[in-house]
Amino acid sequence: MRHSTRNFFFEFALAVLLLSLASGSARAEATVTTIPGTLPDGATYLIEVPSNWNGILLLYSHGYVTPGSPNPARDAGDPVTAAALLGQGFALAGSSYATTGWAIHEALPDQIAVINVFKQMVGQPKATVAWGHSLGGIITAGLIQRFPFEFQAAMPLCGVLAGGVGTWNQGLDAEVAFKTLIAPNSPLQLVNITNPLANLALSEAILAAAQATPQGRARLALASSFGNTPGWFTPLSPEPAENDFADQETNQFLWSSEVDFPFIFALRAELEFRAGGNVSFNTGVDYHKKFNESRDRDEVIALYQTAGLSLDADLDALNATQRIEANPQALHYLEQNIIFDGIIHVPVLSMHTTGDGLVVVENEQAYKHIVDELGNDRFLRQTFIHRAGHCAFTPGETLTLFGALFHRLETGHWPSLEANDLNAAATALGPQVNIFLSGGGIVPTHPAFIDFKPGKYLRPFDAITAICDVFPNPDRCRDLLFPDNH
Repeated sequence: MRHSTRNFFFEFALAVLLLSLASGSARAEATVTTIPGTLPDGATYLIEVPSNWNGILLLYSHGYVTPGSPNPARDAGDPVTAAALLGQGFALAGSSYATTGWAIHEALPDQIAVINVFKQMVGQPKATVAWGHSLGGIITAGLIQRFPFEFQAAMPLCGVLAGGVGTWNQGLDAEVAFKTLIAPNSPLQLVNITNPLANLALSEAILAAAQATPQGRARLALASSFGNTPGWFTPLSPEPAENDFADQETNQFLWSSEVDFPFIFALRAELEFRAGGNVSFNTGVDYHKKFNESRDRDEVIALYQTAGLSLDADLDALNATQRIEANPQALHYLEQNIIFDGIIHVPVLSMHTTGDGLVVVENEQAYKHIVDELGNDRFLRQTFIHRAGHCAFTPGETLTLFGALFHRLETGHWPSLEANDLNAAATALGPQVNIFLSGGGIVPTHPAFIDFKPGKYLRPFDAITAICDVFPNPDRCRDLLFPDNH
C-alpha cells in the first residue's frame, strides 16, 4: 500500500513542478492578452489569456468586499500565484460582482456571465475550474451546485462552506452570549441593526471593558466558544500551548475586536437590508450542549475557575434568554444565497488554515457532512494548513493544491494528500513561491500542510436541515431520507 502511495506522489510532484516559477522557457515565451470589460448589470470582469493557453480556464471568485470599498474585478488570489499559472498556460478570469457585501445573489450569475464572455471572445475551454477565497469559497461551492455542467473541478479556499444560514446563526450565538452575560442592559442590537457604525462602536467599548477583568475574560471566552474561535491570531507566530489559556483568550479577543465584531455587529445590517429582515435564529438551541461540543471547552472551564464564576449558572442564563426568530422571507433569501445540498459530481479539493477565526476550520466538517450524507464523498478531499489567520496561505501551498487537483482531473485518481507529501511537493517548487506577506514585507515561509480532522460545526444548516427542521422529529426525517445511513 505504501509503495502505491509513493508512486502516486511522484506523479503528483511532477504535475506540481510544472507550475514552478523557475525561469522556464514556456513563461519566457508566452505573452498574455488582457481582456477587461463590463457586464450588463454593471459588474466588471478581467480575463487573462497566455499565448500558450492549454485549454483550461480558472474562474476566480474573490472574497467579501466591505460596502463603500473599491471593488475591482480580480482573476486570482495573489500576483505570484497568477504569474505561475499564466506562465504554465492557464487562462484566468473573474468578475467584481455587481454589488459588494454578501453579494452571492449577484456573484453566481456574474461569474457564469464571465464564462460566456470568455467563450465568445477566446473560445470553448476544454475544462473550467472554479476557485476562490473566503466568500469566494462559498461562491465557488455555490457555482458547482447551481451550475453543475459548467465546471470540471473546484477548489474552495478558506471557504464559508457551512453555508449562509449556519454561518450567521453561529455568529448570533456568540452575540447572544456576549450581550446576555456582559452587557444585558445595554442598547446593543444583535439583529435588525439600525445604526451599524454606532452598534459596532458600542460592542467594541463593551468588549474592551470586559477584557480588563478576569470575570470579563472568562465570559468573553465563553462567547467565543460558541463560534469555535481559535486561540491563535497572528500568522507565522507559534501556536499557544494547549494549556496556555490566558494567551488563547487574548488571541480570541484580537479576533473579536479586529475581525469578527465588525461582521456580527455591523456588516450583518448589510445582509439584513438585502434579505428584507433578520436572517438568524436561536430557537431550540441548548447552550449547555453547544458549549460541550466546542473546541474551546477546556479553556473556558479553566478561565471560569480562575474568575470564581459559575459556568453552569451562566449557561442556564443563556438557555433562559428570550429566543430570536428569523424573518421567514429573509431566511429564505439566505437559504438561496446559499446553503449546500451535498450534490457534487466533479472533484472538489479544499484548503483551510487551522487557526482561522473568521471562517473557522469547522466549516470544512459541515460541508463534508452533507456531501458524505448524499454519498458523494469520492469527489471531495480536504487539506489543512497549520497556521493562524484567515486565508493565510503561501503561493506554494496554493500551487501545490492546483497540482493535486489537476492530477485528479487527468488521471481520475486522487494523489497522496498526506501532509508530508504535500509539504515535499510545495518545497520542490522553490523559495520564490514559499513566501508570505507579513509586517509589510515578504517573509520566507515553509509549507505547513498538516494531517488534521476538524471538529463539529456547532450550528449546521444545510438543505437536509432545512427540510427536517419542520418535522416534529428531525432524526426520524433523516431516517426516512437516508435509510441506509442510520
